[in-house]
Amino acid sequence: MTAPTSMTFLGGAGTVTGSKTLLVHGVHRLLVDCGLFQGTRELRRQNWAPLPVAPAGIDAVVLSHAHLDHCGYLPALVRQGFDGRVLCTAGTAELAAIVLRDSAKLAEEEARDARSGGWSRHSAPQPLYDEADAEKAIALLEVVPEDHPVEAVPGVVVELPPAGHILGSAMPVVRVECGPADRRPGPAVVAFSGDLGRPGHPLLLPPGPPPSADALVVESTYGDRRHPEPSTAVLADVVRRTAARDGVLVVPAFAVDRTEVVLLALADLMRSGAVPTLPVYLDSPMALAALRVYRQALSAGAGGLRPGPVADVHAGFDPFDTGDLREARSAEESMRLNSPGSPCVILSASGMASGGRVVHHLAHLLPDRRNTVLLVGYQAVGTRGRALVEGATEVKIHGKYVPVRAEVVALDEFSVHADADDILAWLRSAPREPEVCYLVHGEPEAAATLAARVRAELGWCAVVPRPGERVLVG
Repeated sequence: MTAPTSMTFLGGAGTVTGSKTLLVHGVHRLLVDCGLFQGTRELRRQNWAPLPVAPAGIDAVVLSHAHLDHCGYLPALVRQGFDGRVLCTAGTAELAAIVLRDSAKLAEEEARDARSGGWSRHSAPQPLYDEADAEKAIALLEVVPEDHPVEAVPGVVVELPPAGHILGSAMPVVRVECGPADRRPGPAVVAFSGDLGRPGHPLLLPPGPPPSADALVVESTYGDRRHPEPSTAVLADVVRRTAARDGVLVVPAFAVDRTEVVLLALADLMRSGAVPTLPVYLDSPMALAALRVYRQALSAGAGGLRPGPVADVHAGFDPFDTGDLREARSAEESMRLNSPGSPCVILSASGMASGGRVVHHLAHLLPDRRNTVLLVGYQAVGTRGRALVEGATEVKIHGKYVPVRAEVVALDEFSVHADADDILAWLRSAPREPEVCYLVHGEPEAAATLAARVRAELGWCAVVPRPGERVLVG
């Protein structure tokens, strides 16, 4: 007799990154999300550890969205022998191709720089994967139309309704036909929140209610926090006082969605005269490519978008135009921004200051008190962004310590993750109580706090799974 259907939390359990959940149904294996671990050295080392299941034995992967901590391990999986289906929305397919190519390029550059610079502990540092691996992974992406069920593997059907987090983000719904080894005669439904969007996202419609499910797997990134009310007042103050000091405002921003949200806010402030119209440099090839995808989606009126911005674009208005938006594409253009010579705004990836061009800008601009670093997203434990938020007086960049004299400001207003209240409100809208609600994709305290609220306020069974824990589904 075959074993009962099970689910194993391979990543995103006890941490915010590395999301991977393995469903085993008979002889078939389905991986929901395939993300990179980010943050502390201990977490990053897990990217190099062998999976408890052979990648060649995984039949399919379902991606909730295109952020690196949900799709960034896919080329490594391919490098180790995976060649199955990768199911995702059209928006995720477009953005994941950009993200994976950039991730592979950065991995190769960092390994090369580490070899030449001598700041790696390894004698011959190698990338986790290369650009060829990324291209093989991209070739496997298979678009699932919105709300259109697809049989991912025999006996397992997947739907991808929108999650309102970033363009193309989805809440994977997995329906499993139970067999004689399972506890129930009919199908079992497992629904994943993915990263759940906020009700007030300026471009995306809010997520719909959870589906009727036997198990809900829910993110808890901000499970112990409430976001401030949306406002651009603090951003305006930051821009004005930085410009008054003749300083540079550096914004480490996630290239996908966060850049667009920040550009929208800056454009509104500069057009209204609330802040001076400064040059705004978008210094990230990945962010520039993602911005093009967002503009195309607005022009096409893609699903999941708010009608207002779509109508603006159709009327010939560019909501992302700050008045002096400049593109830094080449390495030479980026290097010139290390000493721009006059007040400006620099948006550059990565959002946690863990890699990419923004790290070079921080190395040059952090020691100057005139400058400001604005952090506009979640900062995982062990990242430079988290160190800056927590008041570090120096940070290590490329093997050397850099003094932090610039002003550092963190703005949760720009988060596109649901906060604790948002998640509870979303769960309350479920058509029925699930048998169990699993809280994942959060640091231990955040996940535990949210689980306690789910128990107290909803009366549900709420569990924070351990890394590697296996549970039955059917």
